[in-house]
Amino acid sequence: MLFLTDCARTTTEVERPTSAARNVARETSVAQAADSAARPAAGVTATASVAPTPPLPVEPAARKSNADYRADIRTADVALKAKPRDFDALLARAKAKSHLKDYREAVTDYNAALRLKPTNAEAYYNRGLNRLKLKEYSAAIVDFGKAVKYNPQDKEAYFGRGAAKMQMFNFKSAIPDFTKAISIDPSYADAYEYRGISYASINKPAEAKADLEKATQLNPEAEKSLRRYAGK
Repeated sequence: MLFLTDCARTTTEVERPTSAARNVARETSVAQAADSAARPAAGVTATASVAPTPPLPVEPAARKSNADYRADIRTADVALKAKPRDFDALLARAKAKSHLKDYREAVTDYNAALRLKPTNAEAYYNRGLNRLKLKEYSAAIVDFGKAVKYNPQDKEAYFGRGAAKMQMFNFKSAIPDFTKAISIDPSYADAYEYRGISYASINKPAEAKADLEKATQLNPEAEKSLRRYAGK
């Protein structure tokens, strides 16, 4: 099975849900998709030694250091000591822990935050990202589902749910999520790319080729997937 070690720099949360989902999804779902597509369907050529290469991760405008995140945690600790039910402090601490790769503790803070605001889409989305990191794919699917329930226009949450399904080899089920993400943002290159990989994995080479060609038009980095999964 192929893993993309060059994705290690990706973040898990930004100040609001944007490009982080696809970065995490690329880190987790490509391995499963590559493993499946290494057994190519008819009309689809795959090379086991090649996997899609992600674009450079999109970071927050003001990138913080680990020391900054540790300071954020200390600030949140003080706030929570004075006010244990401070949603914003819990959310800030969860994000800081996630950036420090303390995903399990981040999930614990998201759990507490969601007990206070059980309809907060951002908290569900970010908890889903952490659960992807923890390889808790079924739970991530549930979280992304809640995120889109409370924010139906969150293309990243649809993409994240699709990526989690790919990780579980549920390629057919992932396709509608990528399709929804594309309907929200018709220029969403990663959604075309991963929908194309999903089509290739369920023996739909024509659809795979069309999606991967579109992805490549939008993002030249997707050409690697086009060559791998559509034999071009």
